Amino acid sequence: MARKVLLDLDTGIDDSMAICEALANPAFDLVGITGVFGNVSVDQGVRNALAVLHLLGRDDVPVWAGARHPLLWDGDGDFLPPRNIMDIHGENGVGNVELPDSPRAAEEEGAVDAIVRLCRECGGDLDIVATGPLTNLALVLERDPGALGLAGSVTVMGGAVATEGNVSPCAEANVFNDPEAASAVLTSGIPVTLVGLDVTMKEVLTREMVDRWREAGPAGETMADIVGFYVDAHNDWLAPTLGGCALHDPLSVAVAADPGLCGYLPSVMKVDLEGELRGRTIGDQSQIRNPDRPVKVALTVDGARFSQQLMADIERVCSEAPRP
Repeated sequence: MARKVLLDLDTGIDDSMAICEALANPAFDLVGITGVFGNVSVDQGVRNALAVLHLLGRDDVPVWAGARHPLLWDGDGDFLPPRNIMDIHGENGVGNVELPDSPRAAEEEGAVDAIVRLCRECGGDLDIVATGPLTNLALVLERDPGALGLAGSVTVMGGAVATEGNVSPCAEANVFNDPEAASAVLTSGIPVTLVGLDVTMKEVLTREMVDRWREAGPAGETMADIVGFYVDAHNDWLAPTLGGCALHDPLSVAVAADPGLCGYLPSVMKVDLEGELRGRTIGDQSQIRNPDRPVKVALTVDGARFSQQLMADIERVCSEAPRP
C-alpha cells in the first residue's frame, strides 16, 4: 500500500521535479503540498505548485500557504529571492515558462496547522519531505512540539556536511535562508534524513536527457522547457563543470520512498548561527560520544539508478497528464 507523503516546498524548478517524482513514485500517495519562501516568494511558490499539479491533471491535491519569511526577520513584507536565484529558477520560479494558472486557490487553512493536523491524523503513515527553508517545520515544533515526531519519516533537502556550500563556502541555500529554523529541526531529537549537497550533485540531468520528455506530450514539452532553463543555468555559469543540472529536490523525494538509494552517517548535528560560518551544518563535537544520533546524513548515492528512475517517472507522469 502506498504511503502518504506531504511535500513542503519553495516551488522552483527542482521542486517541480519533486512534485513529478512524488506523483509518479508507486511508494507514495501525495496528500498535499505546503508552501514556504525560498526560491520564490511564498505566494509565487504556491501558485507554481498549483499550476504544476494542474498541468499534470492532479487538481485533487491540496496546497497550503506557509511561512513568508525566516523566523528572525527584520525586513518589510515577504522574503523575496535575490537576483542570482532568479537567474537559476527564472523570474517566476519555473524557468520563465508561462504555466496556465490552476483554477484553484490555496486552502484557507495555513500550512503549519495543516502539518500539525496531518501528523496527528496520519501518524506513522505520513512521510514528510521538506525541500525549502525549514521555517514551516520549526513553526510546527513551536505550535505543537509533539506533532512532528509522530510522522513516519522526515526527509530534508539541505546542508553540506562533507562538501562546500552553494551560497557561502560552507552553507547550503535552504539552511542559509533560515539557519534558526534548521537548527530547531535538526537539534529537536526527531529522526531526520538529511539529503544535502554531499549527494544531490553527484548525478545530473543533461539537456539531451531532459529533451526526451518532449515525446511524452504537452506536459512533457512543458517540463522539458522548465528544466531546460535549469540545465542551461548550471552549464552557463552556476556549475559549468558539473555537466548538467543538480537533482536536489527530486532526489530527496526518491530517498524518502527508498532509503536504500543512499548510504548514511548517523550524526548529532548543529547549525552555526553566527558570523562567517552562519548556516553551516556540522556534527556537534560536544555530542561526539552520544550514542543517540537522530540525524542520518546522506553521503553516498546510487546516482545512476536514481537518474534512470527520475527520467522514467517524469516521462510517465507527463504522458498520463491531460491533453488539450
